[in-house]
Amino acid sequence: MKNPVSTRYSSHPGDFKKYSTSEIREKFLIEDIFQPNQLTGVYSMEDRLIVGGIHPVDQPVVLRAIEQNKAEFFLERREIGIVNVGAPTQITADGVQYELGHKEALYIGKGVQDVVFHPSQTGPTYLYFNSAPAHQAYPTKKISTREAEVVTLGSLENSNHRTIYKLLVNSVLETCQLQMGMTELKPGSVWNTMPSHTHDRRMEAYFYFDLNEQNAVAHFMGQPDETRVVWMKNHQAVISPPWSIHSGSGTSNYTFIWGMAGENLDYSDMDAVKVTELR
Repeated sequence: MKNPVSTRYSSHPGDFKKYSTSEIREKFLIEDIFQPNQLTGVYSMEDRLIVGGIHPVDQPVVLRAIEQNKAEFFLERREIGIVNVGAPTQITADGVQYELGHKEALYIGKGVQDVVFHPSQTGPTYLYFNSAPAHQAYPTKKISTREAEVVTLGSLENSNHRTIYKLLVNSVLETCQLQMGMTELKPGSVWNTMPSHTHDRRMEAYFYFDLNEQNAVAHFMGQPDETRVVWMKNHQAVISPPWSIHSGSGTSNYTFIWGMAGENLDYSDMDAVKVTELR
């Protein structure tokens, strides 16, 4: 069977300055994240985070070992976080079935062997996931937006009024290093993560959704004094190295999922960058 997960290597910020638009897209953008009846993804050398999607259409999709891990099963030395961005569906983990509604998250810890993703009976099934190496086993747990830690930031006047749902973070449940959450922008707001920041202690990945075909997001990355832009559509993800900012501005409001892995679990550990300092 063909390996459904490709590999992306780390990049030096000095080299990044020389990349063309096509090179930036090739190295950091993940475009075709959902394929019918498949799990697909990218194994990033940035903290070895796997970023991908699962799209059961008319049959279940099984979480299988991949070549990069050299493991007997996918979660032998890993943890995984899944956020449902489609219709309500079911996930089975070692025989236990979890009902996962739209915008709900499921954490599955190290050591769980049999994971099956089922097609929804009410609409298209789109499951976005991040997976990080794990040194300890923590219990499988579902988190809804009601159970998340919720923060509202920004303002309509500054075009960045948004609600952050901290779903799979250490203030909500135990994980080894994976942290995931979701940010919804209010109508009339388009900027995310602005003012911007970096955090050398961990990398991050963004996944954009709730965009129609006529709209897009300009995702900004690079060191604060040397930024670049990647134009992104609905259901696309981008890898952000630790040295890079990760901000975006859309042609409409949207929702995005952020996922992090690396040195620590402190959500507030970031190095702020003033808007006036960006170049």
